[in-house]
Amino acid sequence: MTETKSIVYLIPSLLAEDGLQTIPPYVIEAVKKCDVFFVENERTARRYLKLYWKEMVIDDYKWYTIHKAEGQVITALQQKIKEGKTIGIISEAGCPGVADPGQLLIKVAQEMGAIVKPLVGPSAILLALMASGMNGQQFQFVGYLPIDTMERIKTLKNLENESRNKTCTQVFIETPYRNNQLIETILKTCQPVTRLCIAADLTATTETIKTKTIAEWKKEKPDFHKRPVIFCLLA
Repeated sequence: MTETKSIVYLIPSLLAEDGLQTIPPYVIEAVKKCDVFFVENERTARRYLKLYWKEMVIDDYKWYTIHKAEGQVITALQQKIKEGKTIGIISEAGCPGVADPGQLLIKVAQEMGAIVKPLVGPSAILLALMASGMNGQQFQFVGYLPIDTMERIKTLKNLENESRNKTCTQVFIETPYRNNQLIETILKTCQPVTRLCIAADLTATTETIKTKTIAEWKKEKPDFHKRPVIFCLLA
């Protein structure tokens, strides 16, 4: 491992555009120290930073788009670390490396001996888990469930059984326009007493977080079409 003076800040971003208050002031202080940014989406990252630091001159900084950190982006990061630059990594929403791009770049930074500084900010996964009333001592985030209907049903049954056996909260997500289809499958597949938390629009003024049994959700016929949602399930 080579010695380097480079610092890599992991910069949290907004979950909702009207959630400005969720970003601590010290995040922008870190941003002001950066020389270069590696971001999931350059346009939205620029707009986000301008919201907090109106005097920021965008063109004074070098910008790289992560694009799942293919070879050329990793090479660029390695070069900036060798130069001792202060680097910011920003994903589209929430925290870099947690259900968001950035992990591969962070891995390289660690291997090269850079100082990696994670900054406090909103994480939809943790916010949903906190508000669900489910087991926060033992949980796992499993990302997206399979799109194929039969595979999805099989996965849900396995997650429910594992949750029951380990008292483990299962946390997962879906593309917003497929939320209702997933909810319908959950209600048809899982046991009536299994609890399901649906946390939508976290940190936004339209935020909705409800935990009910499958039997109770069936009576409500929930509609979460095109809303960003985190699902928590506990059998």
